[in-house]
Amino acid sequence: MEHIRTPKVENVRLLDRSKGQRKASVGTLYLSATHSMFIENHPETRKETWVLHSMVSSVERLPTTPTGSQLILRCKDFRIFQLLLQQEKDCLDLHTSLLRLSRPEKYSELYCLSFNPNINKEERQESWSFIDLMADYKRMGVPNNLWVASAANSEYRICETYPSELFIPKSASPTVILGSSKFRSRGRFPALSYFHQDTLAAVCRCSQPLSGFSGRCQEDEAMLQAVMKSNPGSVYIYVVDTRPKLNAMANRAAGKGYENEDHYTNIKLHFIGIENIHVMRNSQQKMIDVGEMRSPSMTDFLWGLENSGWLKHIKAIIDAGVFIARAVADEGVSVLVHCSDGWDRTAQACSVASVLLDPFYRTIKGMMVLIERDWVSFGHKFSHRYAHLDGDPKEVSPVIDQFLECVWQLSEQFPCAFEFNECFLIAIHTHVYSCHYGTFLGNCQKERKDMRLHERSHSVWPQLWKDRADFTNPLYKAELSQCQGVLRPNTTPYCFKMWKGLYNHTERSTPPCQSPADFLSAMREESLQLEEELTNHQEVAPGGNVHHHPGSRQEDICANREANNLGESSG
Repeated sequence: MEHIRTPKVENVRLLDRSKGQRKASVGTLYLSATHSMFIENHPETRKETWVLHSMVSSVERLPTTPTGSQLILRCKDFRIFQLLLQQEKDCLDLHTSLLRLSRPEKYSELYCLSFNPNINKEERQESWSFIDLMADYKRMGVPNNLWVASAANSEYRICETYPSELFIPKSASPTVILGSSKFRSRGRFPALSYFHQDTLAAVCRCSQPLSGFSGRCQEDEAMLQAVMKSNPGSVYIYVVDTRPKLNAMANRAAGKGYENEDHYTNIKLHFIGIENIHVMRNSQQKMIDVGEMRSPSMTDFLWGLENSGWLKHIKAIIDAGVFIARAVADEGVSVLVHCSDGWDRTAQACSVASVLLDPFYRTIKGMMVLIERDWVSFGHKFSHRYAHLDGDPKEVSPVIDQFLECVWQLSEQFPCAFEFNECFLIAIHTHVYSCHYGTFLGNCQKERKDMRLHERSHSVWPQLWKDRADFTNPLYKAELSQCQGVLRPNTTPYCFKMWKGLYNHTERSTPPCQSPADFLSAMREESLQLEEELTNHQEVAPGGNVHHHPGSRQEDICANREANNLGESSG
């Protein structure tokens, strides 16, 4: 609260540009330690707009004009708020306060850690046990005679950024694991991400080797040999380096680099070409600029989209997932995936491959498990990448944004294959940035444990599960052929779209039309109600026989049901 210069300003005009609002609302703005709250003066609506300070990405003060002083609030979920204040002093005070409040310097300032977690102690404890990663490995068929649980990283003694529980090849000895970790950047040695029961092939992950121009490590070579032996049907493995080859070659000068196929005789090295976090950060900013264009010409829009390079990067990530999925499912070959440190592009490639390979990860619960495994557990740097604390802006990058968009692009190609809709993906995106829950705080499992997040905050997953009715795709049926087996997307350029639901926050003069998904959900709900009513009528009729009369309610129900079925199939 000491950072709030003025807690209340009256007669503020608010324009929500992200909703296409044309006329500003007049009301009172309140500042708390965690939120900015705007309450309309209109006596009938008294509409409230709440903005978490941790969601504010920038606060811009425009030059004062005769009409007053203006602030532009840009949010991490791409909402834009324009505030007009009558007094310049109020504007200066708000600007100073919001700059500090939106850039917390320590975790205790964040919303999820700013209240007493023991108010709902049992609920909090249950929230952290909602996702069980060991149960998911068991679902995959692990452990088995090929892959075993390892205590090598217990208490994070080998690799601080890895989880304490890992699955490794059965033939890998403790000496091999330790030697491999010493030869890998940040100690991130090869470990199991996903096991494909049908072919016994696996997706493993690690970081780049510290090979330089000529270095080698017998233990690391033995580790990759152990990964190969854990797949009886193949005499080699793919090593997928997700970086552009030139970038990987440049790292050799710093003593790092990539695997030498002369030393690793059982590998086939494949470069994908996903750019680094700095390129992605700049690309997304250009993409946001495209979304903020006001009444752009077709040329301006298409040029801006092309100039951002965003969809090119999305395609590269999906291509990485497709390569891995084909290797595992079609060739029956295990794949080892890495980038530089193994926590950005590696997470993207492994998780997209899992979505393509396994229908479970295309369900609501499965997507939660996947993010918890390949992102949270395996040490993606959430607090650095999404600016939870005031830090180095060069560490910020939209890595998980890209993964969520890849899933959305796949759902556009396979509209019946995903149990969830885009609202679910957008909700996850929001919570990654919001710090409303403790799930995405910190940069690795050890850091979260040291912060005692399980004692001081709640997990986001039970809340999203509670709201799953809002996130359900009406076209999804688990038994449909499209929902089973491996997805094989088309990655030619014309198949990629701009994700309007996330990025398109230009002003609109007309309200948006009801989406097809909303329309289908309403139809399905009505159809279910009619079916229930039909069942009730049948139970009431003597002997279960329904007597039909012209113009009866029963006939209307049947006609409506048939119409709904026709409408749903044609949709």
